[in-house]
Amino acid sequence: MNEFSNTQFIKELAEQMGFDYCGIAKAKELTEDAKRLTQWLEKGYHGDMLYMENNFELRIDPRKLVPGAKSVITFLKNYYPTDENLELGKAQESKIAKYAYGEDYHEVIRQQLFEFLDTLRSMIGPIEGRGFVDSAPVLERSWAELSGAGWIGKNGNLIRHKAGSFFFIATLIVDLDLIYDDPHPKDYCGGCTKCIDACPTQAILPNKTIEANHCISYLTIELKKETIETDRPFKEWAFGCDICQDVCPWNNFSKPHHENKFKPLNGLLQMKSDDWMQIEETTFKARFKKSPLLRSKLKGIQRNIQFLKEQENK
Repeated sequence: MNEFSNTQFIKELAEQMGFDYCGIAKAKELTEDAKRLTQWLEKGYHGDMLYMENNFELRIDPRKLVPGAKSVITFLKNYYPTDENLELGKAQESKIAKYAYGEDYHEVIRQQLFEFLDTLRSMIGPIEGRGFVDSAPVLERSWAELSGAGWIGKNGNLIRHKAGSFFFIATLIVDLDLIYDDPHPKDYCGGCTKCIDACPTQAILPNKTIEANHCISYLTIELKKETIETDRPFKEWAFGCDICQDVCPWNNFSKPHHENKFKPLNGLLQMKSDDWMQIEETTFKARFKKSPLLRSKLKGIQRNIQFLKEQENK
């Protein structure tokens, strides 16, 4: 098989396996991204996410993650819920971000990448490669943009033309020469500032810069302190936040996903604030053992709900 047939096979396999997009970029050092990341870290916008400071050289050059790497393959997987589940989500007292309705996407997509790479090896031959799903030093949104998947919006999310931003991004770095896609040609955000205007904590700064340490997703998931202390209060969100995506006009084009494992788990969307405060630890772990909610643990979710209640009483 040659570069053309290998590329064609990869894209056909991605479609067969249920990915919503597959694009390929040449492995190289991301020089401009390195500058932006350095400035972002120096300003402390990563808050307590100290792991962002680690493995800097690996983060900006995939050839150091996978020796001999030649291609970076980007996959997108839709997670936008059905109309029924959207309504249930909107009605929640303590809201859960849509990405966390079903099973943990890290595990679901990681397994799919393993299967993908195994199939490539069986059809093409020995391949050095590694798959990543938001869990290693990879600038996946930059690679997605370089592969033609979409553009980086003002809210820092990858946005697809007439498809929106409710997609998980996965990356597969391989030592194969392939036919590369053109980078996405245009930023279609234009003069729109809806995401900036809607953010309750004003975490979206100019030039597509996110002050992550003030983002609701950071405060409710990444922040591990016993209490949430912020001078930028917010309401409703107990795990993550979808505000900047919900107001984005491009998400009017979003369509429900087809991944069974992303369907809401075990009455998640029927849970009320009091249910979360009263549930036993063992019950929580049993019901949501496959959920991304375990990342915050029950203690973290209860901390978040307590914070929301305190905000209501102010």
